[in-house]
Amino acid sequence: MAIASQKDFFSGLMFMTVGGAFAWGAVSYEIGDAARMGPGYFPFMLGLILVGLGALVTVNAVRKGLPGGDKIGAIAWRPLVFILGANLLFGALLAGVPKIGLPAFGLIVAIYALVIMAGYAREGAKLKESLILATILAVGSYLAFVKMLNLQFPVWPWFLSN
Repeated sequence: MAIASQKDFFSGLMFMTVGGAFAWGAVSYEIGDAARMGPGYFPFMLGLILVGLGALVTVNAVRKGLPGGDKIGAIAWRPLVFILGANLLFGALLAGVPKIGLPAFGLIVAIYALVIMAGYAREGAKLKESLILATILAVGSYLAFVKMLNLQFPVWPWFLSN
């Protein structure tokens, strides 16, 4: 038995690992059933679905094609660092980090920071493109989350909201 597609094989393993972690974490909450869902129902079911999909992908990676085909290339460090960093920056700016004295900068600033930083994940990123995209995303997010859903979180930096 040889692995025909390393990409599919390791993707399947990743799906199974993440799905298993979700399902395992959800069992500490009340799961309930389909008629009366508890807080753990959705993450538990999502975890089981991910495990199932991962198993299918992994099995197909072993069954199809010639051995040694579709190898995994080098790790793309630039996109990995910028995308993960952009998400961490978004969370820190949205709500602040009291432990280090960083106040909440709000939704708008956090979205601009997220889009600009994530834009540099690709070669040849242009700031103008990121600013246009960030503006569209900020306006859409403000309308959807603040105006339509009435979610309560800081929209503007602390020095503009008072």
